[in-house]
Amino acid sequence: MKSAENYKYLGKINTPAELKALPSEAMAELAAEIRKELVFRVHENGGHLSSNLGAVELTMAVHRVFDCPRDHVIFDVGHQSYVHKMLTGRFSRMDTLRKPGGISGFTNIFESEYDAFGAGHSSTSLSAGLGFAMSDRLSGSDAYTVVVLGDGAYTGGMIHEALNNCEKNLKLIIILNENEISISKNIGRFAESLARLRNKSYYFKTKKFTEDVLHKVPPLYRIVRRTKKGLKSALYGSNYFESMGITYLGPVDGNNFEKTESLLREAKKLGECVLVHVRTKKGKGYEPAETDPSYYHGISPASGKKDVGKGFSEIMGESLTQMAASDKRICAITAAMCDGTGLCGFKEAHKERFFDVGIAEEHALTFAAGLAANGMRPVAAIYSSFLQRGYDNIIHDIALQNLPVTICVDRAGLNAADGATHHGLFDVAFLSGVPNMTIYTPVTEKTLKKALAESIALGTPCAVRYPRGCENARINAEFYAGEMAEKLGAAANFAKNESLDAVIITDGIIAAEALAACDKARENGVRAGIILLEKIKPYGECAENAARLLPSGVKKIIFLEEEIRAGGMGMLLCDEMSRRGMLCGVQTEIMAVDDTFVKRNAGKTMYEDASICAEDIYKALVK
Repeated sequence: MKSAENYKYLGKINTPAELKALPSEAMAELAAEIRKELVFRVHENGGHLSSNLGAVELTMAVHRVFDCPRDHVIFDVGHQSYVHKMLTGRFSRMDTLRKPGGISGFTNIFESEYDAFGAGHSSTSLSAGLGFAMSDRLSGSDAYTVVVLGDGAYTGGMIHEALNNCEKNLKLIIILNENEISISKNIGRFAESLARLRNKSYYFKTKKFTEDVLHKVPPLYRIVRRTKKGLKSALYGSNYFESMGITYLGPVDGNNFEKTESLLREAKKLGECVLVHVRTKKGKGYEPAETDPSYYHGISPASGKKDVGKGFSEIMGESLTQMAASDKRICAITAAMCDGTGLCGFKEAHKERFFDVGIAEEHALTFAAGLAANGMRPVAAIYSSFLQRGYDNIIHDIALQNLPVTICVDRAGLNAADGATHHGLFDVAFLSGVPNMTIYTPVTEKTLKKALAESIALGTPCAVRYPRGCENARINAEFYAGEMAEKLGAAANFAKNESLDAVIITDGIIAAEALAACDKARENGVRAGIILLEKIKPYGECAENAARLLPSGVKKIIFLEEEIRAGGMGMLLCDEMSRRGMLCGVQTEIMAVDDTFVKRNAGKTMYEDASICAEDIYKALVK
């Protein structure tokens, strides 16, 4: 295990003030120590590696120049904030990174006063930063707000909405970290020459002095300003940011500490809204990550349980690719998650029908609606927690017009490693209230393929939700040993004429917890069985499917789900079955996530934290 004793500088820094006290010549060695710790820690605990390795010097420079926590530093997404955490008193706890009860893999306002704003989803930083900067101005504070966002986040619409509202007289520093693609038109020898000039202190002093003098002669100032803008536009094109009234500085090598610190100091001296353009190398200092930054973007812990077989995302992608070979209407859409959603094979096989729209879930869904309205069969694969961002688009653009869009809701359910920002707990509740929407809930390879085919053939809005990882072998054996029904509905692990004391009605991978609970219940004299739902909406159809499988004489039904209780499957299905007279004389109980975001507590599984683990289910069965 790494410790403070392993490092000359890193283990001795608990505050940014201690970082500032170090001599400049110590920065190169400190950066090397930070990278050593990052490689070790992320391999041990899992997490985001490439982005953090690339942001080492940049983060060091930010904390050397600004006065946190008085000044506010906001990281977009937050997965590149590990260096920030090390430099703000959390190095000694880095062994708990992404573990239950430990340090979050993202910024978290409940974790430290240095985490000004919580993150986890992309493109929110500038809107939040604008709020901080505006509130400081209104309250008379001269604090700075520093927003660190990558060029990936820049593909998200919220960034542009926030840029549209930035005002020049705000103490807001926007650091645009370009680490993959070029977004600037300022390419070529002239731009490089200008960047070298702007990186020199006298440039800013001269510019500020000139502006102060010219402001005293308004007509002359306007003439010079127009002439300057025209010359710049003619020579190297209009600068997007300066056209919006935001001072633009850079680009600068963000992995060169001295140049980055110098440019940030000059940006701070301006005392206004400034965009600082830095260029960094993802995976910097660790050859495997430099060579393949995408692979090392997020990695699993070395001791983590390895999935056996193909994951649901991969199965979905392969199935869709095969279907698209015979149905030229099928298109695939991702919001910057081609790898994560299993669509890389589709991209290679059907390039002209594959669309990566960037981090823009709202656009992805309305774009899908447009494709569908004009005769195509689009499939949009989006993580459950990211789908939340497109709720209006689902209602207004897809469902209201009853368009044949299939939404593959990836990563449904609890997410132990990433925590609350990435739990897929709310999609059932918010999709269940949408008219025209059909919801499938497959948890095996066979049922996922069938659900995907049915959803596309149905010709109406559909959601196919599935968890992260692979199918559970026991679930597959218990519910799908025989031939599958012609259409997905529900499956049971008991015979229709079997005498049971209690039945659990559930959906999703939590069925494995239910099976364990039933084992213990039977050992203690309570006969319990399970109905596994493969399709939950329409709820009328779902109720009929469940009722057909229910044995006569059952006295207790537990509705179990890995979803939020309010508006979830249990609440809605229990209500539907009750209104249809299917639950007369039956005791019912709903077990779901109760009005909480489910935080990770040390020594507990996510199911235990949510009170829906096998032991909780067993207690409900026998009470």
